[in-house]
Amino acid sequence: MKLLAKTYFSDIYELFYPKICGACNGMLLKGEMHLCFTCLNNLPFTKFENIKENPAQKLFEGRIPIEFATSYLYFSKSELTQNILHNIKYRYRKQLATFVGQQLGASILQKHQEHQFDSIIPVPLHPKKTALRGYNQSELIAEGISVVLNVPINTKTIRRIKNTETQTQKNKTERWENIKDAFELIDEKAIYNKHILLVDDVLTSGATLEACASKLKINDNIKISIATLAIAF
Repeated sequence: MKLLAKTYFSDIYELFYPKICGACNGMLLKGEMHLCFTCLNNLPFTKFENIKENPAQKLFEGRIPIEFATSYLYFSKSELTQNILHNIKYRYRKQLATFVGQQLGASILQKHQEHQFDSIIPVPLHPKKTALRGYNQSELIAEGISVVLNVPINTKTIRRIKNTETQTQKNKTERWENIKDAFELIDEKAIYNKHILLVDDVLTSGATLEACASKLKINDNIKISIATLAIAF
């Protein structure tokens, strides 16, 4: 009886609030999940995982030692990637975040086999921002990656202690000044002699990821790799 009621109300809900594609906002057809097949085929893939010295990797050269870095999609305003990120961050599309995280995980599965990541650490949000949004989108993306790579997520080792201003309108120097003291390492033992895959939603100047990675890279025994859903230049 409960199952029938649940199915009934689910059908009624989808009648008035149909499942829509997280990229084009069109109605999903039977067999489609979170993204329609057309958008899945037309996403602006970077293919960075197949390029040894890709733009994401080069962004951190001379800043912090990185074993491997990649971004799954190119970001461009008014296009599919922007819509996906907007739906994840501002429209509570949590399952969409995990779904695209799985796609990102699948793209770097071979690199995991090569590098053997020990844990996945999503870049943390400040508690006030997490409470306001209700979740950390980077953690949801990391959950999708974790399912594919079968690597555990670690959210207890580093925390955000500075509620920073938005980075959007800042130049590279201002971004670094805004973020450089925003993180605190709280459990050194958890990362000892580990290879960490650090995950965020968007890579722009690299300041946030550098600030976070620099707190984790406390000695040469710790390796850092980076994966983001999108990259914006």
